[in-house]
Amino acid sequence: MNAEWISLEDVTFVRRQRVILDRIHWTVQPGHHWVVLGANGSGKTTLLQLLAGYLWPTRGQIIVLGERFGQTDLRELRKKIGWVGSFLQAQIPSTQKPLDLVVSGKYASIGIFETPEAEDYRQARELAVRLKCQDILDLPYGVLSQGEKQRLLIARSLIHHPRLLILDEPCSGLDLVAREQLLHTLDELGRAPDAPSMIFVTHYLEEIMPAFSHVFLLQGGRCLAQGKKEEILRSELLSQTFSIPIQVKEEADRYWTRVALEAV
Repeated sequence: MNAEWISLEDVTFVRRQRVILDRIHWTVQPGHHWVVLGANGSGKTTLLQLLAGYLWPTRGQIIVLGERFGQTDLRELRKKIGWVGSFLQAQIPSTQKPLDLVVSGKYASIGIFETPEAEDYRQARELAVRLKCQDILDLPYGVLSQGEKQRLLIARSLIHHPRLLILDEPCSGLDLVAREQLLHTLDELGRAPDAPSMIFVTHYLEEIMPAFSHVFLLQGGRCLAQGKKEEILRSELLSQTFSIPIQVKEEADRYWTRVALEAV
């Protein structure tokens, strides 16, 4: 088995007698970047937490980066996984220095509780340039825009060279310009030869950049469809996913939706 592969085999997750995920089968191959689409409450964040080892399946088997759950140290596995999500932002002090924030990703913490090396800071500055946030490194975190914060968190997630990057609605709260800037940054990242496998959770088709090759549709905790994006991003499947008539249009390798207003 390729050590990069990710596999969920008949995975079910139950919380307080409620089935959150039901019999999920999913394989992510190296070089593929996936988008997870689904309505609120469909189980998207739970799926990510299972992949990162923060939750344990009620039934089924999970393999992440070649490591089978139950036969590996999940704390060590998480060091190979980068995560960008809103829950992390809430833990960052407003006085946090951006450069220290990026470096803290190497130590899997918000603050730095070890003594970083000069090389750590060199790498952090390189990532800041790569993610176009090098001009904000001297500003306190609290005064940054939402888009700038997200770029820093992505830089932080990349400093330990993860083999898997999980992006849980990274465009949430961004205005139109900041969203497009961040999406183009993710697209460039996904096209890079050293890119980690990316799993991107969103509600919006227009956020699916060309670098993302595959789509996983969740509806009510079950997989409705999965596969290459050109096969999955179709009007009938998206209408089933969101339980409302949706028309999908592709233009310039981006996808756009129109909702039938009379059905809302």
